[in-house]
Amino acid sequence: MNRTAQREAILKELRSVTTHPTADELYTMLRVKMPAISLGTVYRNLEQMSQAGIVRKLETAGKQKRFDGDLSDHHHVRCPICGAVRDVSPEAFDGINRQIRSVMRDLGCDSFYLELSGKCRKCSRIKESGGEDAEA
Repeated sequence: MNRTAQREAILKELRSVTTHPTADELYTMLRVKMPAISLGTVYRNLEQMSQAGIVRKLETAGKQKRFDGDLSDHHHVRCPICGAVRDVSPEAFDGINRQIRSVMRDLGCDSFYLELSGKCRKCSRIKESGGEDAEA
């Protein structure tokens, strides 16, 4: 399989999910269909596609990078316990978005996104049931 076919397969798989996978998670998903693909190929292609603006790389200091195949205008919420990321509609932030875009014009910035932090339902349930992550 050539590089273009691998890149297309990576992009198709990324766009088929809303979980914002890490490169490792995406590699695991791809191995089912493409046993010969390497982890290095997945990492390299994700980095190249994020630099080219084909996918969005979600980076938070101290956290594993996640990738989003959805380039539409939206924001994210990340669970500080398990690292799961989910989409948040930009309509929830209309006023803030307008204010930020105004500041961006003054500063010469060309893009932004908001990342909120909050426990996902799974981690909230673990805490409520007194599970092992109850103190986190």
